[in-house]
Amino acid sequence: MLHGYALSLLEGAALTLSVAFLSLGIALALGLAGAVAKLSRSRIAQGVALAYTTVIRAVPDLVLMLLVFYGGQMAINSLGERLGWAYIDIDPWIAGVLTIGFIFGAYFTEVLRGAFLAVPAGQKEAAIACGFTPGQVLWRIVGPQMLRHALPGLSNNWLVMIKATAIVSVIGLSDLMNRAAQAAGSTREPFLFYGAAALLYLAFTTLSELGFAWLSNRLAIGTKKASL
Repeated sequence: MLHGYALSLLEGAALTLSVAFLSLGIALALGLAGAVAKLSRSRIAQGVALAYTTVIRAVPDLVLMLLVFYGGQMAINSLGERLGWAYIDIDPWIAGVLTIGFIFGAYFTEVLRGAFLAVPAGQKEAAIACGFTPGQVLWRIVGPQMLRHALPGLSNNWLVMIKATAIVSVIGLSDLMNRAAQAAGSTREPFLFYGAAALLYLAFTTLSELGFAWLSNRLAIGTKKASL
């Protein structure tokens, strides 16, 4: 049915998922750091976090991807020539993961900041009064409640991130969209292969929604939203 390209599409799908999951880890780390910076008392930290979220959310993802891959490679090699380094070829997979993680870190910053603010301040103050350390307050008191508030925003951004991985095909990475384009060009059946790619993305997002629904139900235990 897919003219022998089924395995190629599945390999591309696996690469797409690897980019998405590793980008998620980077985005969560940057998002948490950005949220803490925005909520800190340091004006410098607040300014850096504000600049990061403002600029990244204003520039199209594709533009950032091309800037990092092509512009970054030119900048590094220009510096390398002055320092006597050999030519450095940036790996498209690394560039894709770092760029997507950097982009979505800005969105996760706002999600996590809002989630932190949703936790009543009195609970943190009471925990500290009881002798909890700041780390214990975050891990035992604020963290679980913050995650419950952040989950809807995180799930939405994750679904967008999976689809956004398609832009790595423009820098030559053999992801799902790249494999579909190659198969469509070879067989001249674009509807078949782009349709197959769309179904795979639909499968990813559907499974993700089911996973987030299960996690939301688990985190809602003990609240009015918990199902019986």
